[in-house]
Amino acid sequence: MFTALIYLVVMVLVGAMLFFAASAVFGRSEELAPLPPGTTPTQLPVREVTGADVQALRFQQTLRGYKQSEVDWALERLGAEIDSLREQLERERSRSDAGGER
Repeated sequence: MFTALIYLVVMVLVGAMLFFAASAVFGRSEELAPLPPGTTPTQLPVREVTGADVQALRFQQTLRGYKQSEVDWALERLGAEIDSLREQLERERSRSDAGGER
């Protein structure tokens, strides 16, 4: 009987230690407040997107991959940035061609 009591006390102590260790490692089960609808944690600068910005992109994961609206948004922003840079390049080329013809 005494052995069973010691066994039970030791098991409770081990269980309590495991519980507190898991609580320390994984947190206190606090949930973050949900993002408002239509909001995304995916961020890009307003202008002058760099390669590091693109590499730092992170998307929400869903059951079948990434959240489509976030990926579409990022691709749209990157496409607009590329188009803007190409327009600037064409303007500079036309200026240099016009300046060279004079």
